[in-house]
Amino acid sequence: MQFLRLLCLMVCLSSGAMAQQQPAQTVPKLTYSATGYVRDAKTGKPIQGVNIVVLDVSKGYVTAKDGFYIVTLPPGKYVLKFTHVGYRPVLDTISLQKLLLREIKMQDDAKDLEEVIVTSEAPDRNVRKVEIGVSQLTIRSIRRIPPLLGEVDVIRSLLLLPGVTTVGEGAPGFNVRGGSADQNLILFDEAPVFNSSHLMGFFSVFNPDVVRDVTLNRGGVAAAYGGRASSVLDVRIKEPDAEKWGVNGGIGVISSRLGIEGPLIKNKLSFLAAARVSFNDFLFKLAPPNLRGTRANFYDLTTKLKYQPNEKHTFTFTGYLSSDVFKLASDSLSNQEINASSTQFNYQTLNGSLRWNYLINKQLNLATYAILSRYRADLSAPDSANAFQLESGVWHRQLKSDLTYTPNETHQWQVGVSAIDYQIQPNTRIPGPYSNVLPIDLAREHALELGIYLQDEWKLNPNVSVLAGLRYSALLNQGPAQVRTYQEGGPLQDESVASTQTYGAGKIYHSTGGLEPRLAVRWSVGEGKSIKAGYSRLRQYIHQVTNTTAALPTSRWHLSDTYTKPQIADQWSLGYFRNTTDNAIEASGEVYYKTLTNAIDYRDGAELQLAQAVETQIVQGSGQAYGFEGLLRKNKGHWIGFVSYTYARTFLTMNSPYIDERVNNGQAYPANYDKPHTLNILATHRPNAWFSLSLNFTYSTGRPITQPYARATINGVYVPIYIDRNQQRIPDYHRLDFSMLFEQNPLKKKRNQSSWVFAIYNVYAHKNAYSIFYRLDNRADKDAYKLSIFGTAFPSLTYNFKF
Repeated sequence: MQFLRLLCLMVCLSSGAMAQQQPAQTVPKLTYSATGYVRDAKTGKPIQGVNIVVLDVSKGYVTAKDGFYIVTLPPGKYVLKFTHVGYRPVLDTISLQKLLLREIKMQDDAKDLEEVIVTSEAPDRNVRKVEIGVSQLTIRSIRRIPPLLGEVDVIRSLLLLPGVTTVGEGAPGFNVRGGSADQNLILFDEAPVFNSSHLMGFFSVFNPDVVRDVTLNRGGVAAAYGGRASSVLDVRIKEPDAEKWGVNGGIGVISSRLGIEGPLIKNKLSFLAAARVSFNDFLFKLAPPNLRGTRANFYDLTTKLKYQPNEKHTFTFTGYLSSDVFKLASDSLSNQEINASSTQFNYQTLNGSLRWNYLINKQLNLATYAILSRYRADLSAPDSANAFQLESGVWHRQLKSDLTYTPNETHQWQVGVSAIDYQIQPNTRIPGPYSNVLPIDLAREHALELGIYLQDEWKLNPNVSVLAGLRYSALLNQGPAQVRTYQEGGPLQDESVASTQTYGAGKIYHSTGGLEPRLAVRWSVGEGKSIKAGYSRLRQYIHQVTNTTAALPTSRWHLSDTYTKPQIADQWSLGYFRNTTDNAIEASGEVYYKTLTNAIDYRDGAELQLAQAVETQIVQGSGQAYGFEGLLRKNKGHWIGFVSYTYARTFLTMNSPYIDERVNNGQAYPANYDKPHTLNILATHRPNAWFSLSLNFTYSTGRPITQPYARATINGVYVPIYIDRNQQRIPDYHRLDFSMLFEQNPLKKKRNQSSWVFAIYNVYAHKNAYSIFYRLDNRADKDAYKLSIFGTAFPSLTYNFKF
């Protein structure tokens, strides 16, 4: 009941905010609107970023993510020109005497070899759009990137963008502008994803056959989004075909895919379902004896149901389910001096999102969502005497509503409310039937995250546009809970607990929150040239705490509470964007500076998994990140591609008044994901419409590590001595990939389509270091060892089909 009252209060506040925007005593100017959707003529999918120009009037518009557009003009006859890279231009003659509902279908230009490789935005939208630090990819462009073992991968493609890095091959998650992996809000049709990786980080959870486009907001996060301190990755699923049925899929070394889509009621009710399955256990039976007990497989299922009874109402439901099993055979890596075991990892994701889109009139559009996301993980050990199962999980339930108001061509207002119900199971250890291990069940964490926002995109004049927004968010911690009180004048330790207070179910025992302003300004300084500046503040209330460089699927999640403050990131950005006259060449450069308040790291010697009070194992301090991102891209010709370079630094400072809570003696130190230099080069040669060849080269500075400063001998046993954290680095990383795509000639119309992809990952078989570790043994002739995940070239062959 309390939850509903809070939600109703926020809706009333948003309605009041909108009411205040209505001008009083004004005489409306007589205008009409042509509105509708722009779709692919062949697939029926909406096309985002289509340029719409009103000829002889010099007014321009761009379609939204769902292909929707609104053109508002005085009564009369007009000619609208629709253009988008890879499609033939469309001219639409209209007579505006009333509200027009139109559906524009654009034909794929099969003869056009001038294809955007990294972004699907309109040719000059990178110059004209207000947002800064925003990149978009389509699945069409992602497929041109050389795959790993035949798997087209959404997350891996992001690593080619400026400002995006990873701690190493096979590591789950990614890092954006000096942020940790848990500081990225990953949305799959608006439902959050808490683990974006299959096979412990080798591949992403997104089936490429259902992905429509991917948008990464790393600098200009809209006011509608919050809850993470670094970036927002928005992955959108394609719309089901509402006119005809189709089947698609592929057969590869790692996984096979199969999908089906089509109309249940033509042009009203359509359905999509796609499955991806990987059964790789049989491959390990052919491997050396020390790897034959390894298991590594996964599956995922994606569904989407769309019901559109008329142009005003659209209902969509998206469902997603995935499961992973990963197990290393006992001592499988002993020849690499690693103490491995037969521990098995299992983790699952279950997402569902229901959306109702209501086009109230030509100026108002309402989108309402009900979202459920559940992530569960466990690890187990089969040894009878020490058998156990360790379980953890995150439950996310959300209601949100967004209202878009477009009074005229110079303003677009957005207002919205959101309520999230979090429940976290930190860790539960369950002993085996004959195990000596003791059971442990940590207390659940429960909280409400509430948010309300207002945003306006204001075109001051043809050269200056402003995107201003303000968001307020709050976290309310609820019982049942037991909250400790620690003795004053000392660090937070189990030994210094003064008292414990118990709170009943539903009782709010702690709250925190604050404002999150957002601002972006675009100034056009000439034809095809613009300067952009932006500022944003982001608050993060849910954290993944780990003491490993790459967080395991079972790493603990934790909500901000009495002792763990929310992380707050303030970021300033400045960029210059330049296109040639025909948009054949794009160039851009951005600089940014970010400060992080209440940054989280682990204490020396922390044991996080089964700690009764996680605040005794972590510390909070400050952080700063700064850098430069440069991009040069060629969009036209038989050779297309881009070069991106990133210089980025990230430092953390944990300088507590108490020695036990200091890291690196209270001095600033590089974060685990600090990689100063990153260079990516992608080139694609497309001599005709059915063949293309792609080359990708990447280089980056090695990440920081902590090496022993010295060693001591105690009772004949060598003990390493560590002093400073992250003061050394692993060797630099570099790799070359190659792929060839063979398609059917699109000029020869066939109902069934197929393609072959041949790729080689790590062409020159460079043994890149994932980590450096030490074996302190007086019988060994060396102490340091290098672990390489992909130490050789990996060829692959994939067959894709569609009919």
